[in-house]
Amino acid sequence: MAFVRKFTTASGATGVQVCWKKNGRVTKTVHVGSANSEIALNKLLKKAQKIKDEGQRPMFDLDAFNGEVKKEG
Repeated sequence: MAFVRKFTTASGATGVQVCWKKNGRVTKTVHVGSANSEIALNKLLKKAQKIKDEGQRPMFDLDAFNGEVKKEG
């Protein structure tokens, strides 16, 4: 399970990490970056979400959907 973690750094900036947990323990951490403004923080959070979603299977196969209703029979 992966999650995005925000924390305050020693310099007062907001740090963003992506962490993976297994059996209740953090097994991997990727530091995305640190931000000093809301705009920079939002960019880091979007980047972190992309990293988190990497390698996951989509719930629906939207590539197969072409917008037409298929008729049976």
